[in-house]
Amino acid sequence: MKILWVKTDFLHPTTRGGQIRTLEMLRELHKRHEVHYIAFDDPLNPEGLKRSSEYASHSYPVPHKVIPKNSPAFALQLFGGLGSTIPVAGMRYRSTAMRDTIAKVVSAHDFDAKVCDFLFPSLNIADLRTWTLFQHNVESVIWERHAKSGRTAAHRAYFKLQAKRMLQWERDVCRAVAQVVAVSETDEQLMRSRFGIERVSSVPTGVDVDYFERPGSSSILYDLVFVGSMDWMPNVDGMRWFLSDVFPLIRQERPDCRLAIVGRNPPQALLDAAKDPQITVTGTVPDVRPFLWQSALSIVPLRVGGGTRLKIFEAMAAGTPVVSTTIGAEGLPVRHGETVQIADTAQQFAAECLKGLAAPHYSRKIAQQGRKLVVDHYSWEQVTKGFERTLFAPKPEHIRA
Repeated sequence: MKILWVKTDFLHPTTRGGQIRTLEMLRELHKRHEVHYIAFDDPLNPEGLKRSSEYASHSYPVPHKVIPKNSPAFALQLFGGLGSTIPVAGMRYRSTAMRDTIAKVVSAHDFDAKVCDFLFPSLNIADLRTWTLFQHNVESVIWERHAKSGRTAAHRAYFKLQAKRMLQWERDVCRAVAQVVAVSETDEQLMRSRFGIERVSSVPTGVDVDYFERPGSSSILYDLVFVGSMDWMPNVDGMRWFLSDVFPLIRQERPDCRLAIVGRNPPQALLDAAKDPQITVTGTVPDVRPFLWQSALSIVPLRVGGGTRLKIFEAMAAGTPVVSTTIGAEGLPVRHGETVQIADTAQQFAAECLKGLAAPHYSRKIAQQGRKLVVDHYSWEQVTKGFERTLFAPKPEHIRA
């Protein structure tokens, strides 16, 4: 079969959950199908295009510079976006060059399936009626949660405006495509009710269980570890909350508690936190596995987010017990006290961390059951087979390519 896949970026270096999910699934699909991949090319990152042959038969790089969020130009983009019906998060990816490339490739090939990966590339697709939208999150929910948890009244007002625009745009795109694939049954049901769509299904999150398997011996260097891209707002919000509200409670009982924050592009506020000798902020690392293997607990203190957190399955595969909020574990088949520890208030989260650190036998049991769950049911091979069945399922006549 011949597949066209469109995304905003190439997949290396692989630093975000959405990249990991796409990369692992495309590697599996590429074993059996001809994959054509269109994405924006970052000239400062030649690794992306260079390694695309690992998952694609043909790659089409499109020149486009996404303005960095910490630049003056982004502030101008935010201001300019106040008058747009498309949220600023989407407008950043509008590209005439990508629209032309997609149209040219579609006209030159007879594809059996066409995939728009995430909502944002859809801006550059002229006719969505024969496309599958692969939705890693319900984007409007993320913005609505930002509107509730924003640090200031101005932040909350801005997020509320963007959430309203995101809801309308996301609804329009989901109704326009041939089908939507979500990453959890929770998201699937939410899209049905929120957007009024019927052609939606879901595939679970997967993990490379062999890659993350813990080596025979590993010493504990950190009590707590957080792994995640530190330029994604939900991660930043979660760690700000943890450092301000949760960590002080933990240190009342364990003043020597050691925390590692592992992920690319940490903001200055988190870099400043590293002045504390008990806190390590790494920035980009070549391999997150040693940090999982060398930590007593993996924390996921998210208050905002959508989709499913690959970081939880990765910690489980690494044999590291997880303490998460309900939102952090949303959409995953986990249970409190069996495969994870769940807590939502600062006091509860601190208590669960302290419990896990003080009772190694309890933590080991959580870790063992968590790893068994992902090994038995959530390899990427199993997950991709389900996606493949959905992708090539017969379509009604009016939406066939």
